[in-house]
Amino acid sequence: MQEEKLTNTGLPPQGQGRNGGYDGYIRHKLVVIAVLAVVVAGIAVLSMGMGALSLSAKDVVLALFGQGDARAVAAVQNIRLPRVLTAIVAGIALSLAGCAYQSVLRNPLASASTLGISQGAAFGASIAIIVLAGGGGSSAAYEGVSSADPVMTALLAFAGAMLSTVLILLLSRVREMTPESIVLLGVALSAVFTAGTTLVQYFAEDSQVAAVVFWTFGDLSRVNEDQLALMAIVTLVGAVVFHLNRWDFNAMESGEGLAHSLGISVSKVRLANMFVASAVASTVIAFCGIVNFVGLVAPHVMRRLLGSDYRYLLPASAIAGAGLLLVSDMLCHVIVAPLILPISAITSFVGAPVFIYLLFKGVNR
Repeated sequence: MQEEKLTNTGLPPQGQGRNGGYDGYIRHKLVVIAVLAVVVAGIAVLSMGMGALSLSAKDVVLALFGQGDARAVAAVQNIRLPRVLTAIVAGIALSLAGCAYQSVLRNPLASASTLGISQGAAFGASIAIIVLAGGGGSSAAYEGVSSADPVMTALLAFAGAMLSTVLILLLSRVREMTPESIVLLGVALSAVFTAGTTLVQYFAEDSQVAAVVFWTFGDLSRVNEDQLALMAIVTLVGAVVFHLNRWDFNAMESGEGLAHSLGISVSKVRLANMFVASAVASTVIAFCGIVNFVGLVAPHVMRRLLGSDYRYLLPASAIAGAGLLLVSDMLCHVIVAPLILPISAITSFVGAPVFIYLLFKGVNR
């Protein structure tokens, strides 16, 4: 039992030797992360080569440096590269946030989709599109999603997402709640925000309801350069915070008792990292719309491959999340081309089976 516990927390199994075994343990994880990064880079190049103007990998690389055919340069640099960078940044952000949630709550089902973050963002976007933009007529409400006032929609979506987080943190502080209770509280808040969104839509015009639905579909192409830069900055700050807390995550993975014995304030670590994770995830959702299950799937898959050592699980999950969102974006463009499917539908088709698997695994345990 002790050997299994150490292995699950990412420490090398007993009997491998202090030097050779540990060096091999580290080398394996670094090789997996390096290979994963190369694969994701290849997927990014492949994604930029797909479209009405099909390009080879060589053409894509040349276009990135402003060389080659003028049409290829324009297509890659102006259209495809921003979308690919958005997918990479969003995938990294959502995966890191999911990884942090799962650590501090000690629950593999914790993510922005299951804690009410996404539903809070949808409620905020509904207020912006229907209530605040309603004065300009139905057409103005719909255009508020795409061009008229995306800033207000993004701000209220971010505010709604963070409102869910603040409520969870406040209620958990009023009465000391277990990690399991916090997850259940997130599920309850998800239902409340969904009900609020439904009521707002009930009194809206058809075009306004369509605008809200369009926003919840999720769209990587709607993000402009300034929004992408802000997403990248927030994600970088979150990554630094999580990296600084990697040893706390490892200790908490072995149980709160061990973490307390090592001098870690579990409640403070939990609340601080939940807030940072929510800020990271909320920023992405505010600009891209609802993108489900990326923060659930990527950390879980990497935990299966590398264990729960957060020194390596965090970067591996970030890279896997970027790859998952890139593949999902590619599928959106090729399944029923030239139509572009909502990315939230693709990520949900991938994530829902994993979610069900985790539920059944928990029941069996």
